[in-house]
Amino acid sequence: MTPVLDTHGLFLLIAAASAVIGLVLLIAVGKLNPFLSLVLVSLALAAATGMPLGSIVSSFETGTGNTLGHIAIVVGLGTMLGKMMAESRASDRIAETLIQLFGEKRVPWSMMCAGLVVGLPVFFEVGFVLLVPIAFTVARRTRTSLILVGLPMVAGLSVVHGLVPPHPAAMLAVTIFHADVGRTILYALLIGIPSAIIAGPIYARFIAPRIVLDPHNPMAEEFAEQQLDRPLPGFTISMATILLPVLLMLLGSWAGVLTTPGSRANKALLFVGSADIALMVAVLISFVTLGIMRGFSRETILRFTNECLAPTAIITLLIGAGGGFGRILQDSGVSQAIVSVALHAHVSLLLLGWLVAALIRLATGSATVALTTAAGIVAPILAHTPSVRPELLAIATGAGSLIFSHVNDGGFWLVKEYFNMSVIDTMKTWSVSETLISIIALLLTLGLATVI
Repeated sequence: MTPVLDTHGLFLLIAAASAVIGLVLLIAVGKLNPFLSLVLVSLALAAATGMPLGSIVSSFETGTGNTLGHIAIVVGLGTMLGKMMAESRASDRIAETLIQLFGEKRVPWSMMCAGLVVGLPVFFEVGFVLLVPIAFTVARRTRTSLILVGLPMVAGLSVVHGLVPPHPAAMLAVTIFHADVGRTILYALLIGIPSAIIAGPIYARFIAPRIVLDPHNPMAEEFAEQQLDRPLPGFTISMATILLPVLLMLLGSWAGVLTTPGSRANKALLFVGSADIALMVAVLISFVTLGIMRGFSRETILRFTNECLAPTAIITLLIGAGGGFGRILQDSGVSQAIVSVALHAHVSLLLLGWLVAALIRLATGSATVALTTAAGIVAPILAHTPSVRPELLAIATGAGSLIFSHVNDGGFWLVKEYFNMSVIDTMKTWSVSETLISIIALLLTLGLATVI
């Protein structure tokens, strides 16, 4: 019988596991700056796995640059939009309306619903920076833990990211597996909503009392209301401003349906619907709807946008370094070793799709990369397994791509820094929530497969 891994492959897996453990120890025990820790561990892993010295730095820089090329713009523009919402008190208006509609005790459920709706057409990071100012405001107004409010929000965002079309990542899996979009959406909602409920409001209720957050949160203070004597803006204008980038990105995702592919109108929708442009448009519109129309001068708006960017520096650096670490895992051969383990596992195709995506996610840190790569690996097998529904395989693979976000995932550092948690507490909250979504969605998918 051919072994799943040779000695070198086993060494790569041990080295990767040791690197992750070492990273946690450096940050949590050694109290070393997280950015420096990520850089040092990445370089040490590359050297230990035998990568040529001449390519180690370029590999890390490539991973960092590829990650920051998108995330830095999203974080910057999203923070500007969040600042305008905070200073104009639009986030207060939305928070107040949510509290009135759901009641203070059910606010976590309202934040989960917000994550499910806002996250549908946008990537996780975009939805996060759009909603986190509201989470800060709701937590402050209800005097509850940010974890109790924020964890359901990120659970909702994560579920639609990995499971529900027309989200770009889930939609790509549907295309690769030649699945029916309508049925995939129906099955994904049947599976995703219960998963979000358990990993969001229910788990948040359990873990929030067990995590003590530092009352001094630089990002929350950045979005703290500054003009208490200023009247609240209307709910409609507040929601329209925050949902504008969501609607633009939704138009972009349906460009092929609404217009002829390759036409000028199609290219225009794709351009305006890209995350960067949609957020840029929303920020510029907010300068009018939440700025000038609220009585702020141009000089004041400029000051707001300048002030809010400073606290994002460490966040963007950490996200970029996480991307560099993920690239080292790929270029050193660790990712290939992980995929080899998955492909040699004699399991059902639904479980195989989940397993391949889960292992790639653990290795690379990117749910999108895990989902699309795993779909490409498993799709040829689907052609020889007609008994498996492609819609369920797309959902199972998406569920695997969400498992245990950790230190090589930009989303991990985004949640950690905005919620002002330690690495260990971020794992206890965000990483466990992601794992709950992944496992519960898999179990529900396997269950659904037995009845349809």
